[in-house]
Amino acid sequence: MLNAHLDLHPEVAAALDAGRPVVALESTIISHGMPYPQNVEMARGVEDVVREHGATPATIAVLGGRLKIGLSPDELQLLATDKSVEKISTRDLPVTVALGRHGATTVASTMRIAALAGIRVFATGGTGGVHRGAGETMDISADLIELARTDVCVVSAGVKSILDIGLTLEVLETQGVPAITLGSAEFPAFYSRRSGFASPLSVATPAEAARVLRAKWDLGLSGGVLLANPVPEDAEIPAEEMEGFITRALGDMDALGLTGKDTTPYLLGRIVELTGGRSLETNIALVRHNAAAAAQVAAEYARLG
Repeated sequence: MLNAHLDLHPEVAAALDAGRPVVALESTIISHGMPYPQNVEMARGVEDVVREHGATPATIAVLGGRLKIGLSPDELQLLATDKSVEKISTRDLPVTVALGRHGATTVASTMRIAALAGIRVFATGGTGGVHRGAGETMDISADLIELARTDVCVVSAGVKSILDIGLTLEVLETQGVPAITLGSAEFPAFYSRRSGFASPLSVATPAEAARVLRAKWDLGLSGGVLLANPVPEDAEIPAEEMEGFITRALGDMDALGLTGKDTTPYLLGRIVELTGGRSLETNIALVRHNAAAAAQVAAEYARLG
């Protein structure tokens, strides 16, 4: 039975009822990940990519306390421009719903809402993880915990390169989450195709990825899958070049004393400034690339019945 707090867009509801492939999309990248108007242009473009590859897009957000699965053009515009929209993770959902607020969903909260609607595949830009210096700060993204307990496949360009990728992979292993790279033996680093870390697991095609999902959940192994999809070669910024920008952005953030959920939006914005907008172009390219891969995985998963 559909959760009473959910509002399904008619297009999404029809696809789910018919057993057609649906791809969830997050909204934090719209409200807190990119400047306007690139954010709303990106959001509309990514939805188009999902449709072009045979699936129905379901952009997820909380608006007026309602869990929205699939958004209208006006709702996308609100997310892109309204400064009152909060960045919300899973822990924030009860308050946002109860008080009738607007919230842009992170990877973790998008996963949870998608699962409530029975959506199995979700495309995003980069996944959260263990932050650099977590030995002192204990700053570990809720995305990793949600991956351990929610039955959704997250298609991303790896974890964000501002994070400690090695420790993130260790936590995923501890939580029993398959970290799988599509078409490569090396785990990607968001803006870059290479991270210096071998991928724990890999598959060659979206069809293989779909079969892994089916096998995992048929075996009764609860929790999600992280499917890392390396950024297209013509859009990447090499890791050795990115590291200088990241180091400087981290130093600037520390000087400002930023912590918690403010860190990632600041760092991504600062890196856009330091790269002269190049990182924003890469971000848009990888999100579109992930949406295409997720749609293909969702279509293959739907064929498995």
